[in-house]
Amino acid sequence: MGHYTDVDTFALPRPQPLLVVISGPSGVGKDSVLKRMKERGIPFHYVVTATTRPPRPGERHGVDYYFVSPAEFARMIEEDELMEWSIVYGDYKGIPKRPIMEAMARGQDVIMRIDVQGAAKVRALCPQAVLIFLTAESEEDLQRRLERRGTESPEELRLRMAMVREELKHVKDFDYIVVNREGHLDETVDTILAIVRAEHHRVHHREPCQALMALGRGSKGRS
Repeated sequence: MGHYTDVDTFALPRPQPLLVVISGPSGVGKDSVLKRMKERGIPFHYVVTATTRPPRPGERHGVDYYFVSPAEFARMIEEDELMEWSIVYGDYKGIPKRPIMEAMARGQDVIMRIDVQGAAKVRALCPQAVLIFLTAESEEDLQRRLERRGTESPEELRLRMAMVREELKHVKDFDYIVVNREGHLDETVDTILAIVRAEHHRVHHREPCQALMALGRGSKGRS
């Protein structure tokens, strides 16, 4: 019986909350994937991006994006309120960091959708983030989706497709790739959930983002 007196021998590692990044070219369905996750009640903390672009039909402030003025976005940069920010097709986009820190402190997985440029910045800040590259089945399929969306002029569409080709070169910098086939949105969501579940069952868990924690300590010091 003495062999079982050490109660710590069966102590299992405790999974840490994950920072999950959904990225990929414009038009692959990043917003649709996160919307379906919310509809299914999947208990992630969903990051809301701040942007200076005007809302598209049906988009809601504080739900789809924080729609802010250029002056307000500049203030957020100056006061170090953003985890990262970038200029995308002439508009500013950024990730407010405080909600992320608060969610992870609660032990909640955090999921964000972000462009490929922003994903690279998140990886540089948080090497342990889980980066998922979302894509369409083909370049032709993606172009059809963008054309149906009808938010770009022909010149803007050509620019976006040129950007797509550049972004596809960065797939190797991601941990996973998921094809979002049209008409199979739930299948895409299920694949992403399988990735998250597998990450939580790793023997060697991803460590918390130390850079993000340091940003949090810095914010507290300034308040």
